[in-house]
Amino acid sequence: MGAMTAPAPSLPDVTAPPPFRAVYDAHFDHVWHTLRRLGVAARDLEDAAHEVFVVVHRKLRTDFDASRPVRPWLTGIAYRVAADERRRARHHRERLGAPDLAAVADPGPAPDRVVEAREARAEVQAALEALDLEKRVIFVMSALDGEPCPAIAEALGLPLNTVYSRLRVARQTFAAAVRRRRFVEGVR
Repeated sequence: MGAMTAPAPSLPDVTAPPPFRAVYDAHFDHVWHTLRRLGVAARDLEDAAHEVFVVVHRKLRTDFDASRPVRPWLTGIAYRVAADERRRARHHRERLGAPDLAAVADPGPAPDRVVEAREARAEVQAALEALDLEKRVIFVMSALDGEPCPAIAEALGLPLNTVYSRLRVARQTFAAAVRRRRFVEGVR
């Protein structure tokens, strides 16, 4: 009777997409903040986040490339949902604006730090409002989320040079908006 050999351990399938629940749990906050940064109104954030994850659930098994990072793919979906929100708002004569950051309770040990952080967030959000959505999503993905331009191009289905060009213009516009806001506030 020959020696019995143990079956070879099975290796995980690296091409299989992650389970939906794992994507949702790990990236919900990222999607929420991305939608807010893309100008989705605070009152619409919950619905927009829900819509993003409905799309994720539908496309995870068919359209997701498991060799690529999840975050840029999610940001691309969030971008399309935010664009749809803006189109719907335009048809309803509503304007999607920056969330009311002053109404958000921000826990912190020192009140002066809370005020500084709130003012910084308001300044960033106001400068983001100066960008059109096509440039804003690239700026958010690159400058705020740290995604490399090739990943952004892949996630948004854009040529790489278009991403570089829009990012350059977005950085200039963002910086000009910050300077303009600081000048106006400094004059008062």
